[in-house]
Amino acid sequence: MPDTSPAPARPSATVILIRDTNDGIETLLLRRNSKLAFHGGAWVFPGGRIDPEDYPESQPPDDYAAACRAAVRESYEEAGLAIQTSDLVYLSHWTTPIVQPKRFSTWFFIAAAGREAVQVDGSEIHAHRWMRPHDALEAQRAGEIELPPPTFVTLLKLKAYATAGAALDAIAALEPEVFQPQHFKVPGGACTVYRGDASFDHDDIERPGPRHRLYMIKSGWRYENTL
Repeated sequence: MPDTSPAPARPSATVILIRDTNDGIETLLLRRNSKLAFHGGAWVFPGGRIDPEDYPESQPPDDYAAACRAAVRESYEEAGLAIQTSDLVYLSHWTTPIVQPKRFSTWFFIAAAGREAVQVDGSEIHAHRWMRPHDALEAQRAGEIELPPPTFVTLLKLKAYATAGAALDAIAALEPEVFQPQHFKVPGGACTVYRGDASFDHDDIERPGPRHRLYMIKSGWRYENTL
């Protein structure tokens, strides 16, 4: 019989780099090579898999410390921006739904960007843009750019902050949010349901109760959070 068990989720790390402008905060988005199997052509934050070298020599292995090192390394490898692990604020953790053939278990950090010019590698990453969260979401809504669900939800959260300092201070005071999406097919597209939603761990997408979900449908994506 064929193996129907879900693909293992590979440990990875992402860093959301933000900076202040006269028009509000901007965040760095990178366009992935369209030939890549995972989110090829999408606009994402810098990030990638945690390598064995990212683990400190201490025992037992420290996954969080390795994620911090990977975030710093990926910021430099993909964008040419040098940050320190002490700059990182832990924002959230995302695990790819089990329906996906390629899955990741990803720590999301946020940090203030330095003053260096962005330099993409031209291989895995083909372009970059500094964008206000609102502008990136509007571009996605207009079909100009593609955003993966974690990037979309994160940009929605960043819209609430007027400055990079305010964002970092507020996020540092919050408990990091854990997203383990459950995937549902709905008319016009799909819906991912997150912990706290009445339908989480249930088969009924219409189950009454609180909502914490993302509708990804042709008429437009819609995030609901009544928690």
